[in-house]
Formats: sequence, structure tokens, C-alpha cells
Amino acid sequence: MEASGILDRPRGARSDRIHASVLAATQELLREGGLPAATVDAIAQRSGVSKATIYKHWPSRTAVAAKAFGRMMAEALPLPDTGSTRGDLVEQVRRVSAFYASELGGVFAQLVAACVDDPAGAAYFRKYFLDGRRAAITELWQRGLDRGDADPAIAVDDVIDLLFGPLVFRRLTGHYALTDEHAAALARVALAGLLPES
Repeated sequence: MEASGILDRPRGARSDRIHASVLAATQELLREGGLPAATVDAIAQRSGVSKATIYKHWPSRTAVAAKAFGRMMAEALPLPDTGSTRGDLVEQVRRVSAFYASELGGVFAQLVAACVDDPAGAAYFRKYFLDGRRAAITELWQRGLDRGDADPAIAVDDVIDLLFGPLVFRRLTGHYALTDEHAAALARVALAGLLPES
């Protein structure tokens, strides 16, 4: 096991096929019925992989679901390239907002809740969901630094939290709807302090 809490998964062609089959089955189940549908029994039945083998690759169903969901979001949200840092970040906020407003946004909320009581699952959520999403936004911010229109004194983690934290809060609390108009307005307000006018 890695220090991060991630299992060292078995390697080899057979293990790679098993891993891919389990993740594909988990993605299907998450789309069909959210996290409640993605039990280890259901994943085993759908993938044709035994429960014992699944547990050799992942410590819990939350861990399997977190890795599968991280891939789903990465596929659903390719990075925009509008030619401007402001345009890229506004577009990404809008895309993430739309994703969280969809049925898959409900799966996100279910995973966050499950991670509260599943530290092993939480480690997978951080590595395969959060780290990937943060790396994507870091790439957008780096483009801005390369263009000279982003401030290198501003930590990218702060940029991410300012732009996307409100979307997560709205998704989890449901106190306001996630709309395209709100996402665009949120991005404009946050970017007023993050990027100089160009």
C-alpha cells in the first residue's frame, strides 16, 4: 500500500483487463443508479469479476467508485482552449457547473458523503478525482502564466478554490440552483480579482 492509502494493484495483462472491466462496470452502475447502485456485489455481477478479486484492487466500493467517477468527469470535461485565460476559466466554470447540475453531480455528492465514513475511499477520491481536476485547472492557470496574463504571486490552489468552491457548496447544500448564468457571473466576479483586465 502506498503512503497515500492507495493499494498497490496487481500488474500484468490479466490484472489490467480485470481493472478495466471493473471500472467500466462501475461507471455503468453509477450512470444508472448513482452510488447506491454501485455495490461490490453489483460491480462483480456486471463485470464478471469476483468480489475477492475486486478487493485485491480496491479497499472499498467507495474507492472503486471514486476512481471510476474521476475518469467519467475527466472524459466529460475536456479543457477549453479559447485563446485567453479569462475565456478558458469562465468556460471551465460553466462546464463544471453544468456537470454538477446533472445527474452525475448527484453521484459527486454521494461520493463526498461516503468519503466521510470511508478513509480509504477518501484517499481514492482525492487521488483519482480531486487531484485530476486540480491538475486540469493548474494547466489552465499555467497557460495564463505563459501568456503573461495571470499573476504568478497568486497560488493556483487559491484560484481553484475561489472559482470552483462555490459550485461544490451549491451542489452539496442545494441552497441555490446551479445555472449557466450563475456560473458565468461567479467566474466574472472571481476573475475580477484574479486576472488583470486585458
